[in-house]
Amino acid sequence: MNSYSFMLNFTLPRRDDDPERHLDALFEAGCDDASVGVGRFGMIGLDFTRSANSAEDALRSAIRNVQTAIPGAALVQAGPDLVGLTEMADIFGFSRQNMRKYAMAGSTAHDAFPTPTIIGEPSLWHLAEIVIWMRSNTGLAPSHDILEVAKVAAQINFEMEVARLKRISELT
Repeated sequence: MNSYSFMLNFTLPRRDDDPERHLDALFEAGCDDASVGVGRFGMIGLDFTRSANSAEDALRSAIRNVQTAIPGAALVQAGPDLVGLTEMADIFGFSRQNMRKYAMAGSTAHDAFPTPTIIGEPSLWHLAEIVIWMRSNTGLAPSHDILEVAKVAAQINFEMEVARLKRISELT
């Protein structure tokens, strides 16, 4: 078994719900491997370090555990997936300035740095693409677990977006 680190953010069944009232239920449902963020009414965030046979097993079992503890909780985001330069630097263990150098390398690298998925302030990239690029274009070899979690988080987020788009298209 490997240990996987990831985060999950949920909306609570009621927007005015105090997330602190769910702490015992989360622990009893198997989320004793998570740090819980309760800073905003109607939302709850969990940072997990979970042992499992695969990243997919880790993330999907954690989602089930939260939804068992808090019926009606809706997953908003799994991560790490969309990340900015600061998050990338933290994940890879170096400065934001160093990460920016990689992102701005342009044609001097073997392959150009991936295009952001979301362009703005800040711009955001899919972490899985960045890990693959780092492995191919630098001397760095980010852990396979980071790539595995990033790919599963991106897949889960994609599934949520497909469901959201389906709901939107049904409204028109």
